[in-house]
Amino acid sequence: MANEPIFNHNPIVRSGAAQESELLDKLFRILFKVINEIPPSAEKETSNALFRARKLTTDASLRAAAISGALALPPGPLGWLTIVPDLAAIWRLQAQMVADIGALFGKEGKLTEESMIYCLFRHAAAQIVRDLVTRMGERLVVQRVSLRMTQRVLEGIGIKVFQRVARRGVWRLLPIIGALGVAAYAYYDTEEVGQTAIDFFSKDLEVK
Repeated sequence: MANEPIFNHNPIVRSGAAQESELLDKLFRILFKVINEIPPSAEKETSNALFRARKLTTDASLRAAAISGALALPPGPLGWLTIVPDLAAIWRLQAQMVADIGALFGKEGKLTEESMIYCLFRHAAAQIVRDLVTRMGERLVVQRVSLRMTQRVLEGIGIKVFQRVARRGVWRLLPIIGALGVAAYAYYDTEEVGQTAIDFFSKDLEVK
């Protein structure tokens, strides 16, 4: 995915205010960068993969909560300015966690862009990512898709994230309590990503 798409043709982007359009564009670009730059892992395959993966998930969830909580501390408009840096940091942390879990199960070669999208967003956007991975008994089949299809999937995810941010944005207007709410959600979200990755990489995988 070397070339990033132009999202101004999306009707949701066109109909929003300039600030919303700018935020959406930033979200799309960050998503493409995270998915396109799958991080390497220092983890090694182990027979104790499940235990180690669960520990990695808990550690990453705690780090995510600390990052999001700290970035949400500035009150009022300053808190809103941290939304994009917050999401970028959390997605990168989660992507590293997914790569590490894949390595623990000896499935580094199965970690495609489609696999990363599935692990990161299945819990929050199941309908959008459903065509990327097909379950056949105990085996999961990862479908390689075109660049345009990948763009459409990430556009859908970006819009869903934007809607979630808009709904939960009031947290950032509440000093301390808001930061705790943001931190709690980051912890939950990262736990869900970790569990999806564990379920995914513990299965027999086929990439088509």
